[in-house]
Amino acid sequence: MKKIIIAALVLFTLTANAQMADLRRKIEVTGSAESEVTPDIIYFGVSLKEYMDGRTRIDINQLETQLQKAVADAGFANTDLTINNISGYTTYQKKRDPNFLVSKQYRIKLHDLNKINQILGGIDAKGIQYTGIDSYDYSKITELRSELKLKALIAARDKASYLLNGIGERLGGAIEVTEVDDNSYSRPMMYANKMVTADANQSPQDIDFKKIKLNFQIKAVFEISK
Repeated sequence: MKKIIIAALVLFTLTANAQMADLRRKIEVTGSAESEVTPDIIYFGVSLKEYMDGRTRIDINQLETQLQKAVADAGFANTDLTINNISGYTTYQKKRDPNFLVSKQYRIKLHDLNKINQILGGIDAKGIQYTGIDSYDYSKITELRSELKLKALIAARDKASYLLNGIGERLGGAIEVTEVDDNSYSRPMMYANKMVTADANQSPQDIDFKKIKLNFQIKAVFEISK
């Protein structure tokens, strides 16, 4: 009796699976789309440090005021300048060692990297400890990603249609769409040196970015029309 029941269940399972099998004729293709854009948001780091001019201390507050004015004169808002870090800024240490020099690290949000020469030119060059690019971004990156994904899907559809037309078949509707997780987001490099000069007379063409490159692939399965 048990053997009969088991055999019946196996037969029922095989029958159900046969009924659920997708017998449609299909074509599977991959479409891709890519684009290059120039970063329009650049976070630039500047470190200022007190120094001794003879017996006179050039105070960090004096250097910071110069930086704030230079950022404003370059057309940037106060919110585009933030403090990243402060080194050795304790009253105890300064009282204990009058030769202790304080340094501060700042971050400037730029939409035009070439403005940095103007900003650095407004600061006492002896008070600039180092400069460099912290990070970068593109303000419309989300919209660009969505646009490229759609273009990749359309490219997949056009490829499938082209291939089927070549053998006298017609393209049907989409059955399955899968985003391939291999998006490349290339890091742009600066053509200038990592240390940016504080010379306001430097040619703006000396500083530039390579473009950000985005690439998306979409795998799609389409039905072949009867």
